[in-house]
Amino acid sequence: MDTDQRGMEKPLKKKRDSVAIYAKIAMDIANRIVNGEIPEGKRLSGRSLMSSEYGVSPETIRRAFSLLEELQVVQVFQNSGVLVHSKENAAKYIARHGNRNATRTLLVRMRELIEAHESIERELFDITKSLMDSTERFTASNPFYTFECTLSPSSPTLYKTLGELSFWQQTHATVIAIRREGSIVLSPGPDIVLEPLDVLVLVGDQATRTAVEAFIQ
Repeated sequence: MDTDQRGMEKPLKKKRDSVAIYAKIAMDIANRIVNGEIPEGKRLSGRSLMSSEYGVSPETIRRAFSLLEELQVVQVFQNSGVLVHSKENAAKYIARHGNRNATRTLLVRMRELIEAHESIERELFDITKSLMDSTERFTASNPFYTFECTLSPSSPTLYKTLGELSFWQQTHATVIAIRREGSIVLSPGPDIVLEPLDVLVLVGDQATRTAVEAFIQ
């Protein structure tokens, strides 16, 4: 049998394996007995040879055979190998432990998914925090932003030009555009007349916005 296929040393190094390595070996031997690869009455080689076949320690093989002996699948003889006792009991071993191992595997997988979910949540939190920090730094270095204000029909600024209102001097806000009835007036000059429902697009800071809102009321 190919040692690479039977070798199970690597799973021992896994931090969390769903089934102990010796239990996996016991299950494999039971399957080989049921499939006829290892016939009833055959005396298996010593633990050292079996350990080489599976790529594990003799102690691991001993524990695997102990599991099989509990259900009388095999009979262990001290210093003289192992006798395959019952194909029927091997099938019973598979039926009993196969479901148990499958359940254990599902539980371990569920735990892995929960841990992965928690890891993703932690990463999302870190990314969100980094984005917020970057935004705060950008805001601190560039406190100006664009905002909009709509002129109500009762605004005292109506039918007056930006120049007449001394708009910038009064608010320190720069009007970069005016949206009016579906059209946009870019970079309006001081002679443009303000009309009801004009939407002023401005640049400034928070204090500027407050001043504009008070000025156009």
